[in-house]
Amino acid sequence: MQDSEIVIVGAGPACIGMGIVLKKLGFESFTILEKDRAGASFYRWPEEMKLITPSFTGQGFGALDLNAVAPGTSPAFTFQREHLSGSEYGEYLRLLARHFQLPLAEGTAVRKLHKDKAGFLVETDQGVLNARAVIWGTGEFQFPKHSFPGAELGLHNSKVASWSQFETAHYYVVGGYESAMDAAFQLAEYGSDVTVVMPNSIRGNEEADPSRALSPYTWERIEAAYQKEKVHFLENARVAKMTKKGDSAYDLHLADGRKIRSETRPIIATGFYPGAKQIKHLFEWTENGKPLLTNADMSTITENLYVIGPSVQHQKAVFCFIYKFRQRFAVIAEHLLKKLGHPLDEKVLSEYKENQMFLTDLSCCEVDCEC
Repeated sequence: MQDSEIVIVGAGPACIGMGIVLKKLGFESFTILEKDRAGASFYRWPEEMKLITPSFTGQGFGALDLNAVAPGTSPAFTFQREHLSGSEYGEYLRLLARHFQLPLAEGTAVRKLHKDKAGFLVETDQGVLNARAVIWGTGEFQFPKHSFPGAELGLHNSKVASWSQFETAHYYVVGGYESAMDAAFQLAEYGSDVTVVMPNSIRGNEEADPSRALSPYTWERIEAAYQKEKVHFLENARVAKMTKKGDSAYDLHLADGRKIRSETRPIIATGFYPGAKQIKHLFEWTENGKPLLTNADMSTITENLYVIGPSVQHQKAVFCFIYKFRQRFAVIAEHLLKKLGHPLDEKVLSEYKENQMFLTDLSCCEVDCEC
């Protein structure tokens, strides 16, 4: 494999968006490594799952589509959908990769990453690359979180191909956020009754930041299922462990001593681990399990190792949505290309600033809503 000055690991929305910035800035010495294909995680979504952030074409009035990863593009325009499915969004990413002729090496899995004084040694199943900088964007969907003993006995929502494959029955869903509510809604749509076992309260979160509260799209759907008496909530109930009873029954042991018997395999929707866990020794870590980063999204202990995507967090500013983490692409590009001595095209940087894709003042990220 050919060495590159910059290696981008992953080919989801963050990595495709990052590659487009570098291309627009005239930088060619980079490679995007993807063990599967561009947009692979989105193709693995359950068939019924859709983006919770709405897509809408409004570029002519200074409003970039919330799910776009590059100026001048709109998933809504391309697919005529407000809430795209995973396969549709995966195709959007592949269209961008082809249009911008990104140097994408699909079917190339990174095995190890070594840092030395000269830069990085990137070991893959296709060979070894040398790089001066690495931008890590492997995402989270491929790293399901089993947050209590025995959780692996259940079925994590990321392993579901389609909710239509489930027999009509009563199901327990463990979790209290977006993926748990989506699982509950989809099962209810196919006729099942669902109990969501959640550590929080369904109405207890007054946060205005959608990174910490259910989206309006989710609220609308889950309230409709609740009104039909298909979905119920067991609130403030933290699962301490899960055991299997016989051939088919499962026991959910709650922290307060209660035990719930489930005749069907529980659905585990407790989130995901950051993709940077793969190279955790190259980062310091925050108390809530996020990689500690500089203001340029670089590791605080490994020079020229950057993180992009939903794992990026700066104090209370959480960048877990596409419309949030895309605001950091040009910030990283400017910081890194200056270090590499590559000239910067101010017109390109201005384009990203005009499209709200160049966020440097993190003090503005405190969400407040008086309504």
